[in-house]
Order: sequence, then C-alpha cells, then structure tokens
Amino acid sequence: QVQLVESGGGLVQAGGSLRLSCATSGRTFSNYAMGWFRQAPGKEREFVAAISRGGITTNYADSVTGRFTISRDNAKKTVYLQMNSLKPEDTAVYYCAASNSLRRVGAEVDEYDYWGQGTQVTVSS
Repeated sequence: QVQLVESGGGLVQAGGSLRLSCATSGRTFSNYAMGWFRQAPGKEREFVAAISRGGITTNYADSVTGRFTISRDNAKKTVYLQMNSLKPEDTAVYYCAASNSLRRVGAEVDEYDYWGQGTQVTVSS
C-alpha cells in the first residue's frame, strides 16, 4: 500500500512558474516508476511526464517538452514537477501516480497503480 499527496498548485499568470511536489508513504518508494498526469474539465486524464525508478530516464508529453521537468528524490520519497513558461492550456488538476510493475517510463493511465487526490493549477491569460 502506498499513498501519494500532491501539493504546490495555485494560480499563476501565463509565463510564470510553479513547482509541484508529490510526497509518498511507505518505505519502497525507490521501487516505483512515477508519473504526472493532468485533467481539465470535460477532458480525459492526459499524460504529462514520467520518471524511472532510478531517476535516470524521463519521458514528456510533446505539449510540455522544454517547459516542464520531472525529478525525484528517493531519500525524501518525493517526486517533483517543475513547470515553467506556463500557458492557459496547462490549467488542470495535476495528479501524481506510481507504478510497481513498469519496466519503462509509461505514458498511459492504466499503467499506473496508485494515484494522489490531485492539486489544482490555474494559469490566467
């Protein structure tokens, strides 16, 4: 069993930055590949970024490549999403997810086993 709690969301103007954090429970954080997804009203949950167990390999959605950076600190059992050059279309609830079975940095919702409750990010124009 693992629990994930996101924080760091808020309201920011276009062009601004935010850093999201996902704190996890348990003592086996390093066994999990981690991902960030987002969901806007009326839209399906979409992939944002993922990072491998050791933090060496990352994967990004085309829409955020060059603007967002995913990282992890296994000692702190925390994964981060640094978001720069934010756009109004980035507005969504952002979810942290964990997988205990992935052999790669997956980009599909059904590849992840555990989910946080989400944190709201709103980007104004």
